[in-house]
Amino acid sequence: MPVTVKELVAAANAAVPRISAAEAKALHAAGKAVFIDLREPPELAASGTVPGALPIPRGLLEFRADPESPDRSPAFQKPVVITYCASGGRAALAGKLLQELGYADVRNLGSFK
Repeated sequence: MPVTVKELVAAANAAVPRISAAEAKALHAAGKAVFIDLREPPELAASGTVPGALPIPRGLLEFRADPESPDRSPAFQKPVVITYCASGGRAALAGKLLQELGYADVRNLGSFK
């Protein structure tokens, strides 16, 4: 039976723990986390991004995060991966995908305001 986007996002939110902004900032300051900004380039241009975040549109994540991919970013070697987007849906789906790719500590910051 087909599932809806709402169901996919709910399952992803159940699988990927949320992280507070304060906890994310602490991990960032300690150099223990890589931030993945899943928004599209026009969104980034309009509102900025977390300093040092990898801008990877959701549609390219598999190619940039796969440990076997030649396009994988070395920043994925950090122990914690934190995803975020405009409203939280892409971040949740991306977090679940990263878990499926073998990343052990993935957290969802949700939306970037």
